[in-house]
Amino acid sequence: MSDHTAWLALAVSGKRHHGSNDGYDDLPSAHYSWDDTVPNSRAVAVGDIIAVWDRTVLLGVSVIEEITTSSATKRLHRCPTCQKSKIGERDSLTPRYKCYDCKATFDTPASRTIQVTTYRSRHDAAWIDLAGALSGDQLRALCLSPKSQLSLRPLNWTAFTHVLAHDTAAVLPERLLNATQDRLAGGHTHATVRVRIGQANFRRALLQSHGPVCTFTGPAPEAVLEAAHLYSYAEHATHDADGGMLLRRDIHRLFDLGQLAINPDTHTIDVGPPASCYDEYERLQSQPLHHPPTPGQAGWLTEHWHTHRAAPSESHSEHKRHVEEEA
Repeated sequence: MSDHTAWLALAVSGKRHHGSNDGYDDLPSAHYSWDDTVPNSRAVAVGDIIAVWDRTVLLGVSVIEEITTSSATKRLHRCPTCQKSKIGERDSLTPRYKCYDCKATFDTPASRTIQVTTYRSRHDAAWIDLAGALSGDQLRALCLSPKSQLSLRPLNWTAFTHVLAHDTAAVLPERLLNATQDRLAGGHTHATVRVRIGQANFRRALLQSHGPVCTFTGPAPEAVLEAAHLYSYAEHATHDADGGMLLRRDIHRLFDLGQLAINPDTHTIDVGPPASCYDEYERLQSQPLHHPPTPGQAGWLTEHWHTHRAAPSESHSEHKRHVEEEA
């Protein structure tokens, strides 16, 4: 994926706020908002990689599935003394604001309202949680312009993936990102958004069919069981009755990351790194599912296997032997 455009996007859970404006409503794992007053606003495109951070650490990585545009009014705030926009809101000091250009402090900034074009990405389908894997200083250094202060700045994707692979314990399932980009290239930009409609009913139906049982680990409290889509990254637009299974929350997350998968030849669990380093998950290796997959489920599980396994024919034991030989 080295030839793909990647962006480092600044976001903070809740409302992203700056002293010079009233902020943006972001949910890092699902959507990101900006407008045409932001440099690079028109350069971001569907299919681009987005890496989200909060100034301190990396939060996660995904592929932009959709960008919706609209128009809105926006209030811009300035220093009443020098009319510059480099002002900040102070949490505990008074006056409330400080200008970082002329050093003036004040409670009420000078404000004006302008018309802007707004942009909002959707990127929840391929979201990979990498919270804390890289520090803010590391991320700044990996930008094409390391000294940039922009909220949306071009990221050196080749350098980013190299550092992530060699200097951290994080696993980046690039095949998942590739699969999402391939689907977008085929024109299916809305599929993954649509499948989320009716999620509560989907989970209820699975509970009625199978009871409170994690398909991978067995009986579990209903509160920790989630309805996992087996076709999250496929071209599908409805809740397929054969396209889901109940998984414990931690199992669901590892399944989405591809660290747990189902061998399509044996229909048994295959545990990949780094989950295989933990006894709780390693003991699942080669275990059968608690509910044998239907033919429809088997098809989706095969798609999942080929998306997340670099060498689909390589078994867990073969992979482990290769790792030991390299060590």
